[in-house]
Amino acid sequence: MSWTDERVELLKKMWGEGQSASQIAKELGGVTRNAVIGKVHRLGLSNRATGASKAAEPKEKPAPAAAAPRPAPKPKPQPKTEPARPATPAPAASAETKSAIPARKQIIPAGQPLPPQPSANEISPEALAKVNEVEKKAKKLTLMELTERTCKWPVGDPATEDFWFCGLPVQQGKPYCEAHVGVAFQPMSSRRDRKR
Repeated sequence: MSWTDERVELLKKMWGEGQSASQIAKELGGVTRNAVIGKVHRLGLSNRATGASKAAEPKEKPAPAAAAPRPAPKPKPQPKTEPARPATPAPAASAETKSAIPARKQIIPAGQPLPPQPSANEISPEALAKVNEVEKKAKKLTLMELTERTCKWPVGDPATEDFWFCGLPVQQGKPYCEAHVGVAFQPMSSRRDRKR
């Protein structure tokens, strides 16, 4: 079935009169209700008056006299939409305004690096110095060389060739060597002190 100009005009006329998609499909013949709905949407006819369909529908048989009249269903209220407003760019904030806003509250444009954030549990300089010394003596193992007795502390960027794992003997019951345990597992009291 193809949508000829005559069939499209009949569809528009019947839709405008408030006929249902099923009624239009039956009148056109060779087309389904869903095909009618699809064509209506493609033609942009989906917005029509709600009261027209009741007036246009023929009454097939009258209601029995003994039956009580049914109240007409209340139409659902349509949400009110405001006309679209043109987007106005926000005024550029001056350097003074930006510095007054905390770094975490500033809106960073997409693609820009985030400013450094203070860590809630920063590592002490002594622990970092110890880790740097240990990493000079590290075995620099690959993932396939790790065992349950080797330190699994990752070093570097996994996407590069320079990525490796520490590989030194682990501390009893931990996945890391002594130096990396000191960085990974910090006592709760020392973390609380650093926050202050």
